Amino acid sequence: MSTQTSNEELELSVLENDIAETPSAAQGVASGLSEPRAGLIEDQPRGEGAGAAGGVSGRLSSLDTLESEAIHIIREVVAEFERPALLFSGGKDSVVMLHLATKAFWPGKVPFPVLHVDTGHNFPEVIDFRDRTVERLGLKLVVGSVQEFIDRGELAERADGTRNPLQTVPLLDAIQRNKFDAVFGGGRRDEDKARAKERILSLRDEFGQWDPRNQRPELWNLYNGRHTVGQHVRAFPISNWTELDVWRYIEREGIELPSLYYAHEREVFARDGMWRAVGEVSQPLPHEEVITKLVRYRTVGDMSCTGAVESDARTVADVVVEVAASTLTERGATRADDRISEAAMEDRKKDGYF
Repeated sequence: MSTQTSNEELELSVLENDIAETPSAAQGVASGLSEPRAGLIEDQPRGEGAGAAGGVSGRLSSLDTLESEAIHIIREVVAEFERPALLFSGGKDSVVMLHLATKAFWPGKVPFPVLHVDTGHNFPEVIDFRDRTVERLGLKLVVGSVQEFIDRGELAERADGTRNPLQTVPLLDAIQRNKFDAVFGGGRRDEDKARAKERILSLRDEFGQWDPRNQRPELWNLYNGRHTVGQHVRAFPISNWTELDVWRYIEREGIELPSLYYAHEREVFARDGMWRAVGEVSQPLPHEEVITKLVRYRTVGDMSCTGAVESDARTVADVVVEVAASTLTERGATRADDRISEAAMEDRKKDGYF
C-alpha cells in the first residue's frame, strides 16, 4: 500500500486544521476582554460574550467573532499609524465603535481623539448625548463645523436645505489640520452599494479622495496601511456587521443610545415617502399636514434629510425584532440625501465623504 499522500488528502487536512484553530485564535483576542472598562462598558460581562471572555471552551458566537475582528482591526490601526482618530457623531454605529475601542484598550483610556463634523442641523438629543459621552470617558473632541465654513463664505447653503453633502470639506479640513493619518468610521457594507465596495482599510489620496478602482487586496485578513505623505486611511472595523448585528450587540452589551432611537411621539409631516420631524431647520410646506405620530429613528443624520419610521419599539429587544423583519436598510428607508441620484453615496465618497 502506497504511503504517499495525495494532493486532495493534503488539502483536506490543512482545511480541517484551519477550521479547528480559527475559534481558538479568535478566543485569544476576546480573552483580554474579561474585565470591562467603566463608562460605556457594563460592570460585568454579558450574554454570549461572557462565556468566551471568561475562557470557557467552545466555538465563538457570531457576535463574539465580529467583536474580536473589530477589536483586532482597531489595535492594528493604532499600532501602524501615528495619529488616528475616531468619527463620533453620537449615532448608534459610532457609539458601538467607541464601545469597541474602549474594550480594546481597557484598562487604559482610548488613545486617540474623537472627531465630529457638525452640520448645525443635528438632532439636539444626539449632540447632548455626544457631549455627555465624551466628558464621561475623558476624551478629546475635535469638531469640524459646517456653519463656520458657511459663515466664512467657503460653503454655500444648498437649495434643498440639507447640509449632509456639505460635510466633506470640513471633514477633510479637520483631518489635514490635525494631521490624522487614519480615521475610524462606522460604515458597514450592508448600508449602501458604494460602501459595499470599500476595503476595511481604505486609502485616500492627497486630496482626501477615494478611487474605487484602487483597492488593495485584504487576503487572509491582512491589512495594508502603507501610505505616503499627505495620504490617509479610512478604517472600517465593523464593515462586516449588519444593522441587526449592531442592535444585537447593543442589546448584549447594554449600550446606551440617544433616546430618539426608540419609539416616542413627535410632530411629523410626510415628504418623499418619509416622516420628517418638525423643527427649526425642517419645516413643512403649506400643503404638508403636521400630525403627531409614534415614531423612532433608524439613523440620526442631518434633521433636514433624515426621516423617522412608524414604530412602537420602545426597548432594544423590540428594535431587534423590528430590524430582523425589515427589508430595507436604514439609509435606504430614511435618508433623503442618498436619493439625490443612484450614485449619490459613491459620488460623495469619491470627493472625500465617508
